[in-house]
Amino acid sequence: MIGCANMHILEPNERTARDAFSASFDPVLTIQSGDTVRYRHVLDAAWLDGTGTTSSLTETVSHNGHALVGPIAIEGAKPGMVLAVHVGEIITAPKGWNIGGGPGLELWQKLGTELPERPPRTWWEINRETMTATNPTGQTVRVAPFMGVMGMPPGPEGSHPTPPPRFTGGNIDCKLLTAGSTLYLPIAVEGGLFSTGDGHAAQGDGEVSLTAIECSIEQVDLTFTLLPDMHLSTPRALTSEGKITLGFHEDLDEATYIALNAMLDWLIELYGFTRQDALSLASVAVDMRITQIVNGVKGVHALLPDGAVW
Repeated sequence: MIGCANMHILEPNERTARDAFSASFDPVLTIQSGDTVRYRHVLDAAWLDGTGTTSSLTETVSHNGHALVGPIAIEGAKPGMVLAVHVGEIITAPKGWNIGGGPGLELWQKLGTELPERPPRTWWEINRETMTATNPTGQTVRVAPFMGVMGMPPGPEGSHPTPPPRFTGGNIDCKLLTAGSTLYLPIAVEGGLFSTGDGHAAQGDGEVSLTAIECSIEQVDLTFTLLPDMHLSTPRALTSEGKITLGFHEDLDEATYIALNAMLDWLIELYGFTRQDALSLASVAVDMRITQIVNGVKGVHALLPDGAVW
């Protein structure tokens, strides 16, 4: 941090816990560009705490969506600007869970994994020293924590549910947004009104069972920088693997087009290409990946790996 940047602390409580995005929510905190917010004891997607127990907040707070903390306002944020969110250290709870299917989704019907309305959870023990997680049948996976939901309201009107991702972020569920990454989000409302939640310990591209290893987050630091001169129509990010652009749409082909089109824009910014040259380079250097296919609105990210072009 530089200058007079400050550290703020937020935890879920009756004032800060939300289950939707809305410009009508009063900000729980107003910060300056460059400030960092340390989020502590963030509940998981099912409103469970670090012990796997349902939070008492569900008795007094609406909980029809993900358990978010926020919103925060950034002084001077206006529609058309971009908010850069730099992800610092993420410390997970020592346990998390996922499911092997559920009711209603056509994908699960095709896979033969239709389950009751409340499918059983598989619990994972998370070793924060080895950065691994192990399930009850002995399989171990690498842990790479990230926040599944980081975003803002998409407009000044209405309440917007948390499951679908949008151009202003939200339930992005991109596994590359780990510590050290920076997410760039278009701002659509005064102040931005950023919220976060939905901690994940590990996830595969696609998130095909609807869940990653869902876990509460003991601590995550997010640093916010306002970029008045940057203008985006969909999120982009700098990650440990390279540059990514994100596309969201109910149709997977359209989501692919949005992500690729945004990557062409970025290549043109970087190299001064024509659009045809950008597409030619993308075809040999850019990877198209499915972010997730289970949030109603599907996600695709285009990745330009570090070192792929020189």
